[in-house]
Amino acid sequence: MNSNDDRVFEALLDFLRQSRGFDFTGYKRSTLKRRVRKQMHSHNIDNFSDYLDYLEVHPEEFSPLFNTILINVTSFFRDASAWEYFERHTLQNLLNAKPPQEKIRIWSAGCASGEEPYTLAMILAEAIGVEQFRQRVKIYATDMDRDALVQARQGTYHPQQLEVLPNELREKYFQPVGERWVVDSDLRRGVIFGCHDLVQHAPISRLDLLVCRNTLMYFNAETQSRILARFHFALKERGALFLGKAEMLLTHTNLFTPLSLQHRIFTKVAQLELRDRLMVLAQGTDEDVSYRSSPNVLLREAAFNKLPIAQVVVDFNGILVLANQQARSMFRLDLQDIGKPLQDLEISYRPLELRSRIERVYRDRTSVMEKDVVRHLPENAVQYLDVELAVLEENGSDLFGASITFMDVTRYHDLQEQLHSSTQELETANEELQSSNEELETTNEELQSTNEELETTNEELQSTNEELETMNEELHSTNEELQTINDELRLRTNDLNQANAFLYSILTSLQNGVVVVNREFNITSWNEAAEDLWGLRADEVEERSIFSLDIGLPVDRLREPMRQCLAGEQERPQMIVDAVNRRGRSIQCCVSFNPLRDHNRECQGVILMMEQM
Repeated sequence: MNSNDDRVFEALLDFLRQSRGFDFTGYKRSTLKRRVRKQMHSHNIDNFSDYLDYLEVHPEEFSPLFNTILINVTSFFRDASAWEYFERHTLQNLLNAKPPQEKIRIWSAGCASGEEPYTLAMILAEAIGVEQFRQRVKIYATDMDRDALVQARQGTYHPQQLEVLPNELREKYFQPVGERWVVDSDLRRGVIFGCHDLVQHAPISRLDLLVCRNTLMYFNAETQSRILARFHFALKERGALFLGKAEMLLTHTNLFTPLSLQHRIFTKVAQLELRDRLMVLAQGTDEDVSYRSSPNVLLREAAFNKLPIAQVVVDFNGILVLANQQARSMFRLDLQDIGKPLQDLEISYRPLELRSRIERVYRDRTSVMEKDVVRHLPENAVQYLDVELAVLEENGSDLFGASITFMDVTRYHDLQEQLHSSTQELETANEELQSSNEELETTNEELQSTNEELETTNEELQSTNEELETMNEELHSTNEELQTINDELRLRTNDLNQANAFLYSILTSLQNGVVVVNREFNITSWNEAAEDLWGLRADEVEERSIFSLDIGLPVDRLREPMRQCLAGEQERPQMIVDAVNRRGRSIQCCVSFNPLRDHNRECQGVILMMEQM
């Protein structure tokens, strides 16, 4: 492959990342190109450039492309390094923060054939013990593929599927049954499988952990936003979200912040605007609703980008999570730099060293201001900056990260140098200050308007709560009706069991052989006397044609009397035939034919009574 093809292929990967937020750049190029070409050939496309054009025109192509790229990758402990980090850090922090007896609720969304939730179950059982796992842990595993859920519920796997497991885990949590291995019953009881649509159905709530790996990529940006808003609603405060290798969440930093961007583990952003929370309750699919279309979210993003000073935000792990338009322009940052460690970017040490100052901000829990920082620009130009580092925390306790603002004070320096020579320039500076005051007053009025919108939103939320209470009452009434129907069905079942027992008692007590056939002459009943007479058990003849039996009874001679009985031409015909019983003795057998009628007096078959003469 030539360099131009390589360049176009990288552009295609960048398009996938920019349009869907999924990063495939970490995949081996040879494998990745082979799988993309396989999907291209299904559309008779020969080069990456044409396929990139096709993707831009046909957004429905993303789903089959991702299916081709990630085909057959579901397995236990998929991406082992991510699971190792999760077990050592995320899970340990989760367990340390919970009282010893408190329940642990986990949701595995898009569980496929069950490897992922069973992996979670094994990790939890190893961490807290099988007994504690049985008492405390509930893992809700959901998927839209009902066939995959059937396999997951069975919990049976080929030996090749378990090769990735350490021997001690395989021996401890799986039992060999024939040629397959079955999940241990204690582990299986901790996992609840169900069919669930991430877009249509309400999310499972009060979760400590939500695992959804390489599932979001199948949705467009609008639907992803709605699903992520539901995920935010579903998680408890400080709940963790574990995504797949190709999912970045770069555009949803107001919902989740990374605990480990490398391993795609995020934590819930604690506070969410009230209007944005309402978006979670919107379950209809006909409305054009998405989290990013929330007015407050758009207002917040627009305000941040339009700030007249450059500002960046770094999380507690040293990852650059936000940079407004002014900062991106000033320090030549782009969207690909969001999510990278600050230490890997030039801004971390130029125009001043930031990492040590951020550590001091965290340690002292106070802001740090560095004035008159000199920044050298091209063509020997000099820029002066006031750099302020402020800690971002909640309730004075929990550290989220640090905010760094770069205020350009070059003009102020120039004004200072001209202060003694030009009073008019000072007056101009005062006018600019007055203008800033007026802008602040305008901003205050806008904030007042926003507050009024929040009050309106509160009224809307109250109305929604009342509707949910009404729905709950209706569901309670429906449940009572279903309970009544269930009781009636139980009584009818008991009556049917008694009737069957009574009929079986009658058939076994008869001394004569009794055989019942339906209208197709297939045997539906064969009593013990018939077994003794002809030597065949009931389970050997049921559902078989009576004319296919190789017994001592000349069954072909019974065809015409049975036809007459079914047609009602002769009410109760009977005949005597020569036969050979199961002991090989020649006998004469009297066979009588009686119609089998239903409650409408319709003939549904024939009852044959066989008596040895």
